[in-house]
Amino acid sequence: MAEKIVLEIARYAPEKDEKPSFQSFEVPFRKEWVVLDALNHIKDKVDGSLTYRWSCRMGVCGSCGMMVNGEPKLTCATFLSSYGNGATVRVEPLRYFPVIRDLVTALSDFLVKLQSVKPWLIRKDEPPLSAGEFLQTPEQLDIYKQFSMCINCTLCYAACPVVGLEPTFVGPAALALAQRYNMDNRDQGAEERLGLLAHPEGIWGCTFVGECTRVCPKHVDPAGAIQQYKLKAALEWVKGFILPRGSEDQSKEVRP
Repeated sequence: MAEKIVLEIARYAPEKDEKPSFQSFEVPFRKEWVVLDALNHIKDKVDGSLTYRWSCRMGVCGSCGMMVNGEPKLTCATFLSSYGNGATVRVEPLRYFPVIRDLVTALSDFLVKLQSVKPWLIRKDEPPLSAGEFLQTPEQLDIYKQFSMCINCTLCYAACPVVGLEPTFVGPAALALAQRYNMDNRDQGAEERLGLLAHPEGIWGCTFVGECTRVCPKHVDPAGAIQQYKLKAALEWVKGFILPRGSEDQSKEVRP
């Protein structure tokens, strides 16, 4: 008897459907296949109208993220063998995002949030070109490297209960990326970003559930990044409370 597995796939065509529904497809059960292989089989052999995103098939591009049996997963890294022969696997678009068609979600709001944290090097004084490259030691790179591994797959947003309750929450990936630049010794924009993100829709919106870190396929640890950011914000608040604004600059001008 041939080995089979059933995929229950969310289908939605906005021009004709009021709400999503599910359609079942039987596909071969092959131990080397991932969920994305099964989706490609359905599109190539059964129903060419099935719509979803994918690109690299190597866990790098982040575009094939979907809900698989209720869990945010990269379908290119989720093996059918983890569910077993004869199993039924439900595949849905990532939750908390508007659905465009079938398994494809709209990322416009996420991209706006990503840009809002100013994820680039901010410099107040640029060294001259004659100074050459701005080199870093391996130790300086290691400080922020973990938080730079994000592939913007948005699995963490689909896992975060705060995103589900508060759509204006900036979210784990964007906040972790802000912390990545704050920790980069070449950057001078930490104070500017703190002014943009130290509010209830930013770092203080995180309740530290930790689901974002659990589902991250690149082990970025967004929850840890946000807690570091909170600590920095609290220290800056205490510092500003104890030292009146401008006192640091005045103290630097004092001469013996």
